[in-house]
Amino acid sequence: MAETHRNVSFVTGANGQDGTYLVERLAKDGHVVHALCRSVAGGHALESIVPSVIVHVGDIADGETVHRVVGDIEPTHIYNLAGNTSVARSWEFPAETAEVLGVGAVRLLEAAWRLQETTGVPVRFLQASSAEIFGENEEGRQSEQTLLAPVTPYGAAKAFAHQMVGVYRSRGMHASAAILYNHESPRRPRSFVARKIASEVASISLGRSTTLVLGNIDVYRDWGFAPDYVDAMIRITAQPTASDFVVATGEAHSVREFVIEAFAHVGIGDWERHVTIDPDLYRPADPRRLVGDPQRLHSIGWRPTVDFPSLVRLMVDSDLAALRRPATAE
Repeated sequence: MAETHRNVSFVTGANGQDGTYLVERLAKDGHVVHALCRSVAGGHALESIVPSVIVHVGDIADGETVHRVVGDIEPTHIYNLAGNTSVARSWEFPAETAEVLGVGAVRLLEAAWRLQETTGVPVRFLQASSAEIFGENEEGRQSEQTLLAPVTPYGAAKAFAHQMVGVYRSRGMHASAAILYNHESPRRPRSFVARKIASEVASISLGRSTTLVLGNIDVYRDWGFAPDYVDAMIRITAQPTASDFVVATGEAHSVREFVIEAFAHVGIGDWERHVTIDPDLYRPADPRRLVGDPQRLHSIGWRPTVDFPSLVRLMVDSDLAALRRPATAE
């Protein structure tokens, strides 16, 4: 029996970086929160963070599960964060990327549409889109009007899902897309470059390792703080009219700058002697510069609360604290 007395949110990809922050925030705001996790272990991990969450184990690639869960819980809000978030991994598994990030989003949109048509109760849908949909372009900053030109399997799959959000919006669904630029936090897995840098720099500063191995460090990205971007998702979903919004800081910084800032924070100035560039880590195609224009998002009251230097420092500090914890416990 579906909840009818208050907002019911369904979050896919709920035990990822953004998902955990989003589930926490929605629960704090009084929503009944249902979460889709791919494994029982992932569900238990999420419950340890937000005990009130109602976990469903399943995969967005499984259409039957998606339609059954949506039909059973009758959510008023759906946030689709599901799928692999690694651009690098999408080159290894392009078909899987298309199936989960592209077609999976359509399955969820269709389930939401059918629920809305059956119950007569509007469903608000938020798709976690990506700056990768823009690929290489000549604009200084990308906006909601920038043409889609993805150059990676990840970007292409996200572009398809992004366009399908517009299709369902034209049918009458409150379907919006948050076009997310790079956003990091201590909850980011170490397979992502920002967390890799933070964790290795912390380890090097404590004498536990000596080398940080990276690929191309001269690409520029728009780096933000994950909880800020979750706040943007909630603001977007709450708008009277559905639309798409670029979620970005508006500033570009290179991976090299991230490295320099991280080493400087731990008092290491000669960072070059600790960094090795491995050409095998270069991607087949990688946009050189992705930086968003957040003016439209500013118009609904959103501003980032953590700037680039602060983001780097808080991530390094988190890994330093984690590395020191076992020694303190002893």
